[in-house]
Amino acid sequence: MEKPTFDQLPEAIVTLYDKLLSIEKMLTDLKFGYNLPEQDLLTIQQASELVTLAVPTLYSKVSLKEIPFCKKGKRLYFSKSELLKWVKSGVQETNGNIVNGVENKFLAIHSKK
Repeated sequence: MEKPTFDQLPEAIVTLYDKLLSIEKMLTDLKFGYNLPEQDLLTIQQASELVTLAVPTLYSKVSLKEIPFCKKGKRLYFSKSELLKWVKSGVQETNGNIVNGVENKFLAIHSKK
């Protein structure tokens, strides 16, 4: 790029301003994770907010290997999708579902005879 003349300065400033806005948008997108995939990694504070557990509780679950996590050096990371899957795995069956399951097994056993 050539050095702009005095007459070209207003146009050069507009070009620089547009480029600066573009860089600012890219940095903002990176900061807030807009361009990151759905399975982004979370810090322990972010994971704590996601699963609504206190940070010390998460540390104890990590030490007991009760929760999915990644460790790189001294840092802990959590996959958002893995944490959501872990939370959903704790869903309890209703009494109606349990009764239906037992009835279906009972009928399946007796229909084979």
